[in-house]
Order: sequence, then C-alpha cells, then structure tokens
Amino acid sequence: QVQLKESGGGLVQAGGSMTLRCQASGLRIGDNAMAWFRQVPDKEREFVARISWDGETKDYGDSVVGRSIVSRDNANNVVTLQIHSLIPEDTDRYYCAADPTFFAGDNWSRFKYWGQGTQVTVSS
Repeated sequence: QVQLKESGGGLVQAGGSMTLRCQASGLRIGDNAMAWFRQVPDKEREFVARISWDGETKDYGDSVVGRSIVSRDNANNVVTLQIHSLIPEDTDRYYCAADPTFFAGDNWSRFKYWGQGTQVTVSS
C-alpha cells in the first residue's frame, strides 16, 4: 500500500522559515516525479514545487519561487520542501504527491498518489 506522509507543519511567524517532509512507503520515490501542492477549503489546489526523479530538474510555483527549495533523498524515500520569508498568504494545507508517469508536470489532477497533508499557519 502506497503511503505519503507529510510532516513539519504548524504555526510559524511571518518572516520565518519552515521545512516540510514527505516520507514515502510502498513505492520508491526514485521511480516518481515528486511534487508539493497546497490548498485551503473552497480554493483551487495550487502548485508549489516539483522535482524530477533524479533531482536534476526543479520547478516552483509563482507564489514561492525564489524563496523555496525542494529536494529529495531517494535512498531514504524522503522529499523535503523549505520555504523561507513566510507570509500569511502561505497559510495552507500542504500536500505531497507522486507521479510515476513523469508527465504530470504541475497539473495536480495527473498525480497518482497523495498524502493527507500537513497544515501550515503563518501568523502576522
């Protein structure tokens, strides 16, 4: 059974940083492109970051580009997302997703596996 488990969320002050972690089980992340999305209720799921299977290609959403770093450790089946200079608008539930086809790009509907998410709240 495939499981993606996010951790690292919580309450953070504006201007601070956070590191989110996605631990995968039941699949090898090395066989997947991995991504982070975020969403609040009643809003569209927003692309945050994506990393290719080998870590060579990284893409970021417009809202976090320049202040985020996505990385992966295939040996330990972990994907990590750092966001710096947090703002209240970063308050969201953050989800880890896996794409075994490598064709999903930043389209959330094409990702096959999802975690339950971790809530991040940025206080002003």
